[in-house]
Amino acid sequence: MYAITIPESGGPEALVWAEVPDPVPGEGEVLVEVVAGAVNRADILQRQGFYNPPPGASPYPGLECSGRVAALGPGVSGWSVGDEVCALLSGGGYAEKVAVPAGQLLPVPKGIGVREAAALPEVVCTVWSNVFMVAHLRPGETLLVHGGSSGIGTMAIQLAKAVGARVAVTAGTRQKLDRCAELGADILVNYREQDFVEEIAKATDGAGADVILDNMGAKYLDRNVRALAVNGRLAIIGMQGGVKAELNIATLLNKRAAISATSLRARPLGEKAAIVAAVREHVWPLLDSGRVRPVVDRELPMPEASAAHRLVEESGHVGKVLLVAP
Repeated sequence: MYAITIPESGGPEALVWAEVPDPVPGEGEVLVEVVAGAVNRADILQRQGFYNPPPGASPYPGLECSGRVAALGPGVSGWSVGDEVCALLSGGGYAEKVAVPAGQLLPVPKGIGVREAAALPEVVCTVWSNVFMVAHLRPGETLLVHGGSSGIGTMAIQLAKAVGARVAVTAGTRQKLDRCAELGADILVNYREQDFVEEIAKATDGAGADVILDNMGAKYLDRNVRALAVNGRLAIIGMQGGVKAELNIATLLNKRAAISATSLRARPLGEKAAIVAAVREHVWPLLDSGRVRPVVDRELPMPEASAAHRLVEESGHVGKVLLVAP
C-alpha cells in the first residue's frame, strides 16, 4: 500500500507519499481500507518531531479515518467485511489501509457520507470525554470553547447546545465568529480585540464559565482560572500556547475549581474503547438524527498532505481538513 511517511522531521515538505508494507490485523483488530483521513494539530507536531507515536502504533500520521472493513483479525465479532466505518487511531490514518482495535471502530452515521465521517472520531471522542465525562457539563451551564471554529470547537458548540448548555467561543476573525454563531454559539469573543475574561464576566453577570475547553495551555492558564465560575472546571487538551505557566492557587481555591488535562493517543486500549462506547451511546443518535453534523472545510488528495498541513498551520480553515485516499 501507499502511506504518508516522515523520513525526517521538518516542515510540510517532510511528508512523503511512499510505498510501505500492508498492515496485518492482529488479535482483536480490524483491517480498514481507508477512504479518508483528517488532519489534526497532533499530526503537525508528529511531523515536526515533537509527538512520537506510542509504542506499537503505526509510524504514519493520522489519528482518525473512515473507510470500509477489509478483513477481520482473530477474535473479532460484531463487524463484517464491507461495513462502512470510522475509527479513532493511534496513528496510520494517512494511508490506504490501517489496522484498528475493534473497540475503536464506529459505524458511519445515517445521512453522513463515508468520506465526511473521517471528520468525526478524534473530535467527538475528545469533546465528549473532556467536556462531558470529565468536566460533567450540565444543562443550563456555560461552556467556553477556545478556538471555536476549529474541528474540536465546531463539535463542542453543537454537543453543548444539544444538551441545553450556553456556549461562549473565542476566535480570531469576524468570519470565524459568524460561523460559530451559525452552529449555535451564544457569546462571541474576538481574542485579537477583546479580553475573554472581561467578556465572559459581562455575559454571565460576573458568574463566569462553568466549563472551559482549552487548547492553548500555558498562555491562557491564569486567565482561564480567572474566567471560571465557582465550582468551575477547566479541561486542557492542548499546548499551542506553551507548556509552562504560573498559577495562583488562591484563586483556584477561592473558586473551588478543578483543572484536568488529558490526551487520547497514548491511553490504554480499554480506556479508548470505553470513550468510543460512550460516544456511540450518547453522540451517534444526535448524528443519526441530523441534530449534530461534522464541519468540513475542504478535502484534498491524501498524497497532497503537505498542502493540507500548510492550510491547518495558517489557521484560515473552519472545521476539519480531510485527506481523501486515491
